[in-house]
Amino acid sequence: MTTEYFSYDKPKVIQALRYHFISRPEIKLMMVIINVFAIISAALFFFKKIHAEAFLISSLLWFILMIIFWFILPTMIYKRAHTFKDSFKANFNDQYFSIENKTGSRSWEWKEFSSYIESPHFFHLYFNARSFFIIPKDAFLDGEDHEARKIIAKNIKK
Repeated sequence: MTTEYFSYDKPKVIQALRYHFISRPEIKLMMVIINVFAIISAALFFFKKIHAEAFLISSLLWFILMIIFWFILPTMIYKRAHTFKDSFKANFNDQYFSIENKTGSRSWEWKEFSSYIESPHFFHLYFNARSFFIIPKDAFLDGEDHEARKIIAKNIKK
């Protein structure tokens, strides 16, 4: 199965990068800890067990982390990655996944991918926790994204 040539839409890529960061287990754990800390500090402030400064610091910490993971990191990654400024064609079959552009092509056997996730607009194919490739769902012709989903699910554990 082959896609048409596709390019990346910046707002959708930024959303996919946000999804990537928020779905990481270590980020989820850190966000839970920060939220619990913020709730405890709010409760302690309400019962006048701590000063307002402690509550404000926990709120500021939560706010800064949300800004970093929601705005700064995705934008930085987008600007530094040349991949998102190019056009590609993806090929899927039971043996491998390949991409090509005007300057060349590259293939990977499915076993080289460690996992995958699906976000609203993309398939995220992970080599490891930090390295991945995203394929836009709108690169597929009508209904072919379902076939791609089947091939990916068959060959990569989630």
